[in-house]
Amino acid sequence: MRSVINDWRLVLVACLTLGLAPFSPEPHLFGKIRWVIGGAVGMQGMDWFDLFFHGLPWLLLLRLIIVKSFAKKNL
Repeated sequence: MRSVINDWRLVLVACLTLGLAPFSPEPHLFGKIRWVIGGAVGMQGMDWFDLFFHGLPWLLLLRLIIVKSFAKKNL
């Protein structure tokens, strides 16, 4: 499991596919983020799960960037 979440290629592919799906008219993640910024009025459990599901690859990418940057500083 560790090798999967530390693989740059897999995380980037997940960001570009799952993280941005559906591609038209706009990525789902952007609409959900705007909805949360607007107060999340009317969001239900499925909407929160959807936000998490489409945002997880981006969180993994952010985690990977942080882990790799701190690993270089400690050397």
